[in-house]
Amino acid sequence: MCVSSEPVRNPGVCARRVGLAVILAVCAFTVLPDAWAQRSGSIARVALFHVGLDHDPPGLAPLRESLKRLGYEEGHTIRLDYRNQADENAAQKTARAFVGERVDVIVAFEDQAVRAAQMATSQIPVVFAHVSDPVAAGFVKSFAHPGANLTGVADYVGELQEKRVQIFSEMVQLRRLLALVDPTDPATSRLMADLSRAALQLKIQLVERQATSEADLTKIFASLKKGNVDAAIIVSPKLVTNFPALILRLSLAHQIPLASHRREVAAQGALFSYGPNYPEIGRSLAGYVDRILKGAKPADLPVEQAARLDLVINLKTAKALGLTIPQSILLRADQVIDP
Repeated sequence: MCVSSEPVRNPGVCARRVGLAVILAVCAFTVLPDAWAQRSGSIARVALFHVGLDHDPPGLAPLRESLKRLGYEEGHTIRLDYRNQADENAAQKTARAFVGERVDVIVAFEDQAVRAAQMATSQIPVVFAHVSDPVAAGFVKSFAHPGANLTGVADYVGELQEKRVQIFSEMVQLRRLLALVDPTDPATSRLMADLSRAALQLKIQLVERQATSEADLTKIFASLKKGNVDAAIIVSPKLVTNFPALILRLSLAHQIPLASHRREVAAQGALFSYGPNYPEIGRSLAGYVDRILKGAKPADLPVEQAARLDLVINLKTAKALGLTIPQSILLRADQVIDP
C-alpha cells in the first residue's frame, strides 16, 4: 500500500509502485534457489562415500575437477566430505551420520553405498554412480522418471557380462569359467542369470564359487588345481568393490586370467577390462550436483546410462600367461598395455 501524509493525486502511480514491489519480491525469491551456492557466507555441503578400502571410486577425481570448472571452490563455496568404508554396515552408519549433519547432497558410489543412502533418507537428494541396474535394484522407478530423491548415472553391468565372456572366449580357450559370487548381494541372482545365458550360448561351463570374505576367496583359489578353470570373472558388485586387489593378486598367483570392469585393474594385472569410461561418469555427476544445488529435484532429473565403454588389454599379463591375443581384438581395444 502507498502511504503518504499528502492526498494521493495519482492513484496509478501508487498501483505501479505496489506492483513493482511485488514483482521484485517474487524475483528475489525465485532467484535464490538458482544462486544459493553463491550467496554471501553460504557453503554447499556435499557428502560422498564409497565401499572398498583398497581403492577410491574412479569417478571421484573427475567429479572434483568438474565441480571446480563449474565455479565451485572447495572451502569457499562448497565443502566435499568424502569417506571410504570397509563394508555395507559401515556405509549405513556413515549415511545416517550424513543425514544427521543435514548435508545438502549425498553422492553414493556403487550399490552398497546407494542402498545405505536410500535407507537413511527420503528427503536429502542422492546422486549415484558405479551401480549396476538402478531400476532392478529399486533405486529409481525408471530412467526417465526416477520418482524420488535418487538419480544419477548407471553402468548396466548386467548387459556387459555377456560381452566380457565373449571377449574372454576370443582370448582364451575357454571351457570352464570361474564365477565368483557373494550370496548376500541382492544383485547376484540377476547378474548370474545374465552370465548363465551368455555361457550357455558360448558353450562354457560356469564354476560358481561363493565368497563373502578374504578367507573365503583365499580358500577358493587354494582349492583350484591346474586346469580346473580357464579364467575367472567377478559377478557380484560386493566382491567387485570390497576385494578387487585381493582377487587380482590371487588370480595372478594361480595364473588364472581375470576380467575386470575398470581400466585401473587391467593396468595392475588383469588380462583385460571392459566397462564404462569412469572419468566421463564423474564429469556427469558434477552436472547433477550442480543442478540440484541450484534447485532441481532428483525426481525431475532422468538417470543417464554410461555412453562410452572402453576395452583395455594388458599384453604383459597375456605374455606371462602364455597367451597370444588375436590382432582383431587388439585393433578393437581402446588401450593396449604393452610391457
